[in-house]
This record gives sequence, structure tokens and C-alpha cells, in this order.
Amino acid sequence: MIDPGKHLLIVYHSQTGHTRTMARAALRGARRVSDVETRLKMALRAELSDLLWAHGLLLGTPENFGYMSGAMKNFLDRTYYPAQGKISGLPYAIFISAGNDGTGALGSIERIARGYPFKLVCDPIIARGELSTELLEQCEELGETMASGVAWGIF
Repeated sequence: MIDPGKHLLIVYHSQTGHTRTMARAALRGARRVSDVETRLKMALRAELSDLLWAHGLLLGTPENFGYMSGAMKNFLDRTYYPAQGKISGLPYAIFISAGNDGTGALGSIERIARGYPFKLVCDPIIARGELSTELLEQCEELGETMASGVAWGIF
């Protein structure tokens, strides 16, 4: 049975618009699951209260100089200590828009996520270069998968 009152938070940063497009695709997928409320927040506007509200988390960032965006790092820095002991094991997944290979951004998020600790529940999506229809469909599937997992309590 689906548990009512479940929440999915999508936090992203975008400079060129690619990561925003990926985030909106994930949101479309998540909204296919009617029993989960989903919030889409830009990283600089996302707050601790958003994180504490969430039962699942999607993090989206461009790769900047082989690292996550400064705005995403800022979100994680602002919420890290206040969230300690309150969100242990929060299921999460990552999507990245990269001009290079994306592994630097992925590794930096994964290191910090282990400290919260979050629980990685889906393979990351890394868009290298221009966004394709297939890649945006993968983002929709990621959003739907996360929302379904949250709704059914399987993560």
C-alpha cells in the first residue's frame, strides 16, 4: 500500500540551461506518481527545511572545472551540519550535465553524500555534451523511479 504524504525533492543548479532541462524532465517523470509531492528547487534557494521535508532527493549539477557547481556545494554546505542525525539513509540519485566526462562532479557529490549519510539508490545520469531526447527520457524515468520508490517505501 502506498503511504500518503511522501515527498521528493529535486535540487539543481544550471548555468547554460542543460541541467535545468534535465531537472524539469525528472520532475515530469516524478509527477506521474500521484501519491508523491515533488518540489523542484534551485540549489541557492533550497533550504534545510526542504531537505528535512524530503523522503527522497535528486541532485542535479553541471560539471564545473571537474567538480559540482558552486551553488550545489553551497546547498550541501549549508545543510550538512544542521541535518546531521535527522536524515540518515535518505535515498538519493544524481544527474549531471558535463562538457567533459562528469566523473569529477559525480565523485565530489558522492563523497559529501556519504557523510550525511544519504543512500544512493539509482545509477547516475551524466549528459556529455548536448542533450538528446533519449537522455531526457532517462531523466524522466529517473524522476518516476525515485517517486515510485519513495511512494512504495522500497528505498
